[in-house]
Amino acid sequence: MTNPSLTVVIPATTAGDAGAPAPLAPRARFFPSLAAVYKAQLSRARVSRIPLLFVATFQSVGIMILMRGVVDGGGGSEARAVVAGSSVLVVAFVALNLLAQYFGQLRASGGLDHYATLPVPPASVVLGAAAAYASFTLPGVLVTAVFGCVLFGLPMGGLWILVAVVPLAGAALAGLGAALGLLAPRQELATLAGQLGMSAALLLGVLPPERMPDVIAWARDLLPSTYGVEAFARTFAPHPDWAAVGLDLGVCGVVGVVSLAVATKAYRRAAVR
Repeated sequence: MTNPSLTVVIPATTAGDAGAPAPLAPRARFFPSLAAVYKAQLSRARVSRIPLLFVATFQSVGIMILMRGVVDGGGGSEARAVVAGSSVLVVAFVALNLLAQYFGQLRASGGLDHYATLPVPPASVVLGAAAAYASFTLPGVLVTAVFGCVLFGLPMGGLWILVAVVPLAGAALAGLGAALGLLAPRQELATLAGQLGMSAALLLGVLPPERMPDVIAWARDLLPSTYGVEAFARTFAPHPDWAAVGLDLGVCGVVGVVSLAVATKAYRRAAVR
């Protein structure tokens, strides 16, 4: 005799419903994902990177003070190169050096696995982190540029160009830093690559190009930050060549797009391993 209280009622299913997977949630869109990663990285940088930004700014200011002993002020081409190169060096220290170390550490510690589990496009992770690190450099660049103008007697009317120089040069250097960090097989090599890149920005960007050998001048043309330095330095002239300024900024933008695309591809490859 069957007990009615123990009877289990099984709902009827059709042949088409049997074994059908549950529908997945839609993948997050690119721009909301980019904004979320950017805000998270900016909050993290605001807490942990402020001392390093102070070091980057102090380093650039110290270099200008050192160069003031051998370079005359008054608006010459050498003074312009020193001030512009020292200002962009802040971007290189943070966007290239620190970002290479950050992605190298993420890859070595397995932190990329966390981002890989999120339903966000890989490009939003790379672009969000790069944008946060690049925009974080703006205060240091402004302080360095103003101090350099006062120290070398340069006009401050062209400082507004930093609104374009910082994001474009920052994109190029941040993309390069992210690519170095993601492509390096070991964390130590990523740190070394970031340090070498910043040293190249220092030696090739701050020193006046007129005093360099031809081989060094050619190597200088291969460095993305050089074009940001040139664009900024041109604005100190009495009659700036705005077409040349726009061309230099355009080169920074193109290099930024290419380097960020390479970094995104390297992120995809590193995240699936």
